Amino acid sequence: MFYINGAMKDYILPVRDLVVHPGLTVPVYVDNSVSIACVDAAVAGGGRIVLAPQHSWNYPSTPDDVFNVGTMADIVQVLRMPDGAIHAMFRTTAAVKLSEMTVSDGIFTATTTEIPIMDDMDNDQNIALRDKIAQTMQSMAANRRIKMDKLRAIIQNYPLPAFIDAVVQMAEIETLAATEILSAGTWRDKLMQLLEQITLMAETAKIEDSINRRVHQQMESGRRDAILQEKMRAIQREMGDDSDEVDTENMRRRIERSSMPPEAKEKAMSEWRRMRSMSPMSNEGALLKSYLDELLSMPWDKSDAVPIDLNKAREILNADHSCMDAIKERILEHIAVMKKTGGRNGTILCLVGAPGVGKTSLGKSVAAALGRKYQRISLGGISDEAHFRGHRKTYIGAQTGRIMDALKRCHTNDPVIVLDEIDKMGRDWRGDPESALLEILDPEQNKTFRDHYLEVDFDLSNVVFIATANSLNLSAALKDRMEIIEIPGYTEQDKIKIAREHLINRAAHDTGWNPKDIIITDDAIRHIIRNYTSEDGVRQLHRQLTAIMRRQLLENNCMDVRTEFTADKIDQLLAIHKTVGMSKRIGFGIRI
Repeated sequence: MFYINGAMKDYILPVRDLVVHPGLTVPVYVDNSVSIACVDAAVAGGGRIVLAPQHSWNYPSTPDDVFNVGTMADIVQVLRMPDGAIHAMFRTTAAVKLSEMTVSDGIFTATTTEIPIMDDMDNDQNIALRDKIAQTMQSMAANRRIKMDKLRAIIQNYPLPAFIDAVVQMAEIETLAATEILSAGTWRDKLMQLLEQITLMAETAKIEDSINRRVHQQMESGRRDAILQEKMRAIQREMGDDSDEVDTENMRRRIERSSMPPEAKEKAMSEWRRMRSMSPMSNEGALLKSYLDELLSMPWDKSDAVPIDLNKAREILNADHSCMDAIKERILEHIAVMKKTGGRNGTILCLVGAPGVGKTSLGKSVAAALGRKYQRISLGGISDEAHFRGHRKTYIGAQTGRIMDALKRCHTNDPVIVLDEIDKMGRDWRGDPESALLEILDPEQNKTFRDHYLEVDFDLSNVVFIATANSLNLSAALKDRMEIIEIPGYTEQDKIKIAREHLINRAAHDTGWNPKDIIITDDAIRHIIRNYTSEDGVRQLHRQLTAIMRRQLLENNCMDVRTEFTADKIDQLLAIHKTVGMSKRIGFGIRI
């Protein structure tokens, strides 16, 4: 204690992680030269010093580094060691608040004000709080390695300040909380705050213990699997067959050499690092390998695009399809725009017409005309958007959507994909597939289409989408994405021409006939159309032509016999089919 400008000041000894209460004798080891100088100055100034906890780990340099609460103590003994350090014994007398703190040559001084404490130490409630704290300490003794025997001895033989101080030190309560306990004005408040801290620590210890047990169980299981896997790999290395490491390294080289965009390659390398750290036999390791195989199998930069030849495209369309001249001209216009714009014209064609008019085959002819791969996706009955977007890879049996699967199967990023029967899509609780299809068919959005399984963007703008439908039973949004081309039904003369140029040869091929042995007039074909078909397309006509050839083949005993199919001959051959059809309608059949 000393005076500065008439004001009484006390020396402050900053200490780490030490908050003590009044009425205790505290030994302190001091090896810092500035702290030793502070103790020596306090001894020379009357033997009184304040033990104040500090914020910083190193010796404090400013008043802000020291708490404004401490414990006043008398210096009882100072023992000097040969290495220059000292062992000092302090007897604490009162809790004090510090103000007007100053630093001179590293030595702290401050004006001190004693914090009054109400004398309620022997209150029965305080005894109950002390016992509750001891009981809570018992529950966390195993985890914190608390010496309960020492704590019980303190309860039996020492006053309440010693108990509080022992609990604070044993439980390693944070310095800030310990200073708040020291500043409390009654022993009841001190015990309440201490109980709150101990209870919080006990609950935290229970949570940590539960987590540790779970982690330990997982580590034990994982360690067992890892040991077995390591032994297996060691055996394989001895036998010259360390295929897992080779496969993992090959996977890394494939990723580095792949043409994936930077985002996809970064994702692939991240998943590869995860896979490398796992056992090849684990479920997650196998899932990651399947995921990387899917990423690598995608045609990121593989293209079949060839220069478009309009004359060749016209020849292919005319060779594959008779009649429908207006429709073919519209498709040739579409191809011409693709040639001029480089393929990114942004128009989706939707061919609408009755069954059998050639909608799907037109899409296949467009692919041939462009020199591209062809893929067909049937949308009839689809009610889950995962068919287009894929499943999250965390799902059991997850896979890519049908669009990504079609690209993977044709090994190119610019095929012609026919979305067949787009008017037959459904909708239920699993999602709305139409919303996903709208993104696929929008040229402004499909440049960054993201499949849920792949989790990276893929550019679909090179794909030529052609939709087909039997009716215009489509939503307004879907119609807005596409250009509707209606295909009318064929006239009788058109059907005769189609049969002459395509259907007869196809039926002969299906039944094994030599087309040169088949003689059929236009009148005979007209007879079939008028009496045995009732459709706008030519599917039934093809079916009936196949039927008469099949029946005649049976009568010829599968011999190649030149045959003329007249109207009477056709009635004779189709009579058995007509009888069977009527028998089915009236409920009779033939029992053998």
